[in-house]
Amino acid sequence: MLKDDNCFYCEDGEKRKSLMIEICKFEKSTLYLNRDQKHLGRVVLKYHEHKTDPSELTPEENQKFFSELACVAKAIMELFHPDKINYAIYGDGVPHLHVHIVPKYKDGLHWGGPFLDTCEKKLLSDNEYEELIAKFKQALGK
Repeated sequence: MLKDDNCFYCEDGEKRKSLMIEICKFEKSTLYLNRDQKHLGRVVLKYHEHKTDPSELTPEENQKFFSELACVAKAIMELFHPDKINYAIYGDGVPHLHVHIVPKYKDGLHWGGPFLDTCEKKLLSDNEYEELIAKFKQALGK
């Protein structure tokens, strides 16, 4: 598997673990629960190999990765009933292909604009994280 030793996601070290918790692996990606849950159900889906953009994937890899993304979105809709899901692929700060998947609610935080990480974090207890992870695993059949 293609890796970059200087990559936040490839090294899978303490910094990554301080920000997100692994939920499960798919064929082409890994799903993480953000520790900051100010947007209930916020997750990140990262591509396994070190790629920096969807354009670097073969058509088959692209189809599989975005199919996995759609499965995650469907689980979020079933579990949390958001009014909309925001998807963000940046990479200028962390150049590894990953998608922020952020449920949004009308009259809720950041509705009508992009989600922001500038306001206060909402951290949960270990039990609450475990419950969310269990819900995701059940909804995803993992």
